[in-house]
Amino acid sequence: MNINVYTESTPNPATMKFIVNKLLINGSVDYPTKESAESSPFAKELYKFSFVNGVFFASNFVTVTKTEGTEWSDVEPILKEFVKGAVESELKAQVEEKADVVFEGTDAEIKIQQILEDYVRPAVEQDGGAIAYKSFTEGVVTVELRGSCSGCPSSTVTLKAGIEALLKRMVPEVTEVVSEAL
Repeated sequence: MNINVYTESTPNPATMKFIVNKLLINGSVDYPTKESAESSPFAKELYKFSFVNGVFFASNFVTVTKTEGTEWSDVEPILKEFVKGAVESELKAQVEEKADVVFEGTDAEIKIQQILEDYVRPAVEQDGGAIAYKSFTEGVVTVELRGSCSGCPSSTVTLKAGIEALLKRMVPEVTEVVSEAL
């Protein structure tokens, strides 16, 4: 199979999506630090580049966060070539696949998790990020933003105007949505 790689900017200027014509991973996985990438041969190799400051995989793309002071015009061609070679040599994004997602908790918690999975996750993945449900206590839903969403200037707007509004409309018990920092 001939591997094609193309790039797409994300709402976060420090991250870029490198999209390939092959499934890299089922679900998504975030490697926000070099140390966290031990279980990913692909991410470990990306972190060998001094300008890589974050790696996130979902379906058919890898989102790379660059270090401050690095220009995309300088490193994008290098990363495109690396991603193409890594996919061609079948470098793994994750050593072991995660099991299917099982929702647990009260009826409201299960409904919240299902909405995040069905409606929110696909939308944030389009921007090179991910969202993870953390908890639901006294009307407050806590989520964790990953990938390009982590540290993105527009993530607060997405969280409040998008996710919070959707959950309040679909689950009356929800009063607020907050993000837990990584």
